[in-house]
Amino acid sequence: MYKPEKIRNIAIVAHIDHGKTTLLDQFLKQSAIFRENEKVPERVLDSNDQEKERGITIFAKHTSIFYEDYKINIIDTPGHADFSGEVERVLGLVNSVLLIVDAQEGPMPQTRFVLSQALKMGLRPIVVLNKIDRPHANPDRALNLTFDLFVELGATDEQLDFPVIYASGIQGFAMQNLEDPRVDLKPLFQKIIAFVPAPPGSLELPFLMQATTLTYDDYVGRQACGRILEGTLKVGQTIARINKDGHPTSHKVIRIEGHLGLQKVEMEEAGVGDIISIAGVPDVTIGDTLCDPANPVQLPPIHLAEPTLNIEVMVNNGPFVGKEGKHVTMNKIRDRLLQEKRANISLKIEQKREDAMEVCGRGELHLAVLLEAMRREGYEFLISKPKVILRTIDGVQSEPMENVHIEVPQEYSGQVIEELSRRRGELRLLETNEHGITTLQFFLPTRGLMGYRGEFLTVTRGLGILTSIFDSYGPMKGAIVGRLKGVMVSGNQGRTTGYAAFNLQERGTLFVSPGEEVYEGMVVGENNRDNDLVINITREKHLTNIRAAGSDENIILTPPRTFTLETAIDYINEDEVVEITPKSIRLRKRLLKENERKRSEK
Repeated sequence: MYKPEKIRNIAIVAHIDHGKTTLLDQFLKQSAIFRENEKVPERVLDSNDQEKERGITIFAKHTSIFYEDYKINIIDTPGHADFSGEVERVLGLVNSVLLIVDAQEGPMPQTRFVLSQALKMGLRPIVVLNKIDRPHANPDRALNLTFDLFVELGATDEQLDFPVIYASGIQGFAMQNLEDPRVDLKPLFQKIIAFVPAPPGSLELPFLMQATTLTYDDYVGRQACGRILEGTLKVGQTIARINKDGHPTSHKVIRIEGHLGLQKVEMEEAGVGDIISIAGVPDVTIGDTLCDPANPVQLPPIHLAEPTLNIEVMVNNGPFVGKEGKHVTMNKIRDRLLQEKRANISLKIEQKREDAMEVCGRGELHLAVLLEAMRREGYEFLISKPKVILRTIDGVQSEPMENVHIEVPQEYSGQVIEELSRRRGELRLLETNEHGITTLQFFLPTRGLMGYRGEFLTVTRGLGILTSIFDSYGPMKGAIVGRLKGVMVSGNQGRTTGYAAFNLQERGTLFVSPGEEVYEGMVVGENNRDNDLVINITREKHLTNIRAAGSDENIILTPPRTFTLETAIDYINEDEVVEITPKSIRLRKRLLKENERKRSEK
């Protein structure tokens, strides 16, 4: 067991894609955690399947490295605004943060969010200007912008006196000054040891800890993770759990787990400053206090920002139900969502109707990660169009507002400004640099951003960058025009044909390929006009005995537009739903069953 003065607890925070996880790879490699011949994957901490595929961090991860005779506990946090609930929780575990800033881009919207959280908690950050090996890196500008951001967020004089390290995560070096030799990360390790305070607390006092995250193990059940604030803990010891109502219950510690590099290791004893998982408290939830039964103390609860979007998750009632999924009943879907509710405090999950569950989250990506996880587990269900959660503040109906940061080639900026202004956005910044890249900052309702990301990528030919972060609730901005084009809806059930698709593609963009199964009411394409169009995409060419030179020409089909979960959620209108199965994502009209009922009555 390490003494508290030999422990350093830090979190790595940054905007998405500024190089946190890559820098952590180098931390692990240079601290001799791996065997010499061990194969180490890239972004080794992004272990979840969706994290590997999306290339982003979704869940906060904990690891430990050793430098000289010190133990450094590091928490890798998500960089995407939708997962800010993860960031808010874990900052309570640490005594300082490494703020990673891209030396070319400077601070970005998510940098502002995570930094403001850290400053509010009184933490003193170490600023790491990363990617300084890039050709267009401008560390002086990035440092000035970072300092301005500290001032803007109300940093104290002590916090403004932050140390700066120049680094390259991909090449694995860090320097105190730009002229220093580029060797390894030793300067950064030394700065962490010298600058980060040791965790406060005494080994002599009674045990005290707060559950900040939860994990689940098939053998020992739910585990509470947190930092020991006071005292020591041994396996077999009896502890008290105090819930948010102040009610204490006694439990026996079955297992204590800590971290060694990437591995979880069982510990017989842990002390002040250790970040551990405890098994043996089956009903523990986030924010509960774990303490010595003889000295019960209740710590203040953990407050998280409220969700801003909600969707309904419903039973799939379409003709293809059960063909691809194992779990299709409401009972199965409800149980899975309630299980998520117990572990994921940043999602709000409630049953609104017998046939629907309401799931509230921070954004479309936040919700899509849960839905994708369920889909991979064999669940099949429908989801409605996301709606913003409105509030009444001082008698005024208010809606969530977002700060949107956009970087686009100059020639596309006019179209972006025109569209976001139409969606009730206020332009707050317009700058064009010497490389012809225009930076725009908008303040607009979350409603105005919904359904725009796909259109943005089309308009900017995939060259634009759009990031947004929730700012505050503001008065309702009035009606916002949604999707301008109608859809093509299949009028019958069957397999699509190349012949029908060829004749229909001039009417709009198709979402299906020849040979796919479709049913009545399924959305199979986008109309070029603003009205919905019922079509027959299963029509076959009638064969005749006549053979002529021009009658059997080759047909050339435009590839169909495919949807990911987020783009499908973004695309649908109020009268449409997304059908999600382990193999397919389909769009369809909501009134499918109602139409069938009316026909049967006739």
